[in-house]
Amino acid sequence: QVQVVESGGGLVQAGESLRLSCVTSGSIFSISAMGWYRQAPGKQRELVAALTSGGSTNYADSVKGRFTISRGNAENTVYLQMNSLKPEDTAVYYCNAVGVVAPPIEYDAWGQGTQVTVSS
Repeated sequence: QVQVVESGGGLVQAGESLRLSCVTSGSIFSISAMGWYRQAPGKQRELVAALTSGGSTNYADSVKGRFTISRGNAENTVYLQMNSLKPEDTAVYYCNAVGVVAPPIEYDAWGQGTQVTVSS
């Protein structure tokens, strides 16, 4: 089983920064990509940032220039540095990991989310 755990959420004031961490565990053979999604109350979950094993990144237009996704020293770790936070960034942030476990089976695992609240 693949497990995904997020951490780093909290309550901050507009303009402040937060750094979210995501760590996967389990019998993971490889990770194709990891990413961050967010969901605000009453809204659909949306992609915030993604990072492939090849190093390619993708960001939502609303966070470009403010958020940065990066890989940790371990392949199973990814961070989301969030700068210049705005009230509209308030949401539950979820980490997602896709790849292969042994025996070779594809997986698509989600963490339970970490709350980010930005006050004006």
